[in-house]
Amino acid sequence: MAVAPARPPVGRGRAWSAVSPIPPPGRLRTLSLATLANTVGSGLWLTGAALYLTRDVGLSPAQVGAGLTVAGLVGLTASVPLGGLADRRDPRTLRAVLQLGQAVVAASYLLVGSFPVFLAAAVLDALLTSGNLAVRAALVAAVGGPEGRVHAFATLRAVANLGIAVGAGLAGIALAAETHVAYQILVVGNSVTYLLSAALLLRLPAYPPTPRDPAAVPRRGRALRDGRFLAVSGASALLALHWTVLTLVVPLWAVRRADAPPSVVSAVLLTNTVLTVLLAVRLGRGADDAGRAARKMRRAGLVLAAAMPLYAASAGRSAVTAVVLLLVATAVYSVGDLWHGTAGAGLAYDLAPPDAIGAYQGADGLLAGLARAVGPGLLTLVVLGGGVPGWLGLAALFAGVGLATPRLTRWAVSARAAPAAVAGEQPSDDRPSAPV
Repeated sequence: MAVAPARPPVGRGRAWSAVSPIPPPGRLRTLSLATLANTVGSGLWLTGAALYLTRDVGLSPAQVGAGLTVAGLVGLTASVPLGGLADRRDPRTLRAVLQLGQAVVAASYLLVGSFPVFLAAAVLDALLTSGNLAVRAALVAAVGGPEGRVHAFATLRAVANLGIAVGAGLAGIALAAETHVAYQILVVGNSVTYLLSAALLLRLPAYPPTPRDPAAVPRRGRALRDGRFLAVSGASALLALHWTVLTLVVPLWAVRRADAPPSVVSAVLLTNTVLTVLLAVRLGRGADDAGRAARKMRRAGLVLAAAMPLYAASAGRSAVTAVVLLLVATAVYSVGDLWHGTAGAGLAYDLAPPDAIGAYQGADGLLAGLARAVGPGLLTLVVLGGGVPGWLGLAALFAGVGLATPRLTRWAVSARAAPAAVAGEQPSDDRPSAPV
């Protein structure tokens, strides 16, 4: 089915995007508003969940940490199956249904009073969240079309950061009050945002699945059998370790090793959020096909590598110098972070068969999820335990992965193009891929 690309129109659209991450009227705006509603809830819950579960419910920090770890690992199992379901069903309706389920699960945290009940709610939450991310990727591809899906991804990332920031600010009100009623309002608010997001999604048209080639033999789990795709996606997942760097390693390093004031942690995260909102769409350009996305991934790896020594250099300095170095490093990091996000999306979309977008995004999300799962333990050991040499080793990893990605991508593209070449046709996305 041909879908008009979701790029903003020339002129008015560019003027609009210069002042707001919300795109001009159209399908992408509707999807953006649904994302904004959803991520305001995410900001509410991410900011307040730990305190609600420990201070109001009465769970221990160890119980919360263990429950979220188990839930996160179990949740990864839903990514590929639900992504594959989005290839066979309308992803708009499927995502709306999943968000209705998430609204129920989010509200169920009001009933949590023991660790087993918390674990059950957390596992259900993680399963729905992981599967919904794969379905979301399929819906973004449907709304954006082959020429606009990476732009749509970048736009939604900017909108998501805005929503999380707003939600975090609203959660601060409840946390300041620190009463049972305030915590319950926080939980209910998170649930309501899912309902609002689902209602907005249903304003989009239905997107029937891409017809399958009747001559092709369907293979169950083919996304997890595509070794070349998994190699490229695995490289992106290794770079995704940088998410743990920003959210866990840098805050601990700043306070323990750089002797910076604790308030710098908020400044670091705010710097990344603001730069993401302002630059995600601009830096997301030029990753629409595998060749250009691979080159952007190479740049992302090198820029992320450059940020690591800057973080390391903040140790042993005066407080003012340490703060300046941490903020400069975060600005450099944020550019690499944004390039990595759009490059990873471009590769995952362009290397996937048109009739299996959802399943392949699920496989990509599965590998990224595994990186997030192992990241905290691995990086606290390597960086916080290893000090400056640990930072330099991490820089070498990022640079090496970035440099290797174009070669891996050429390998994956050659396998995709070979059957079409035998048949005298173009590759499966109906256009030749740009050279890597």
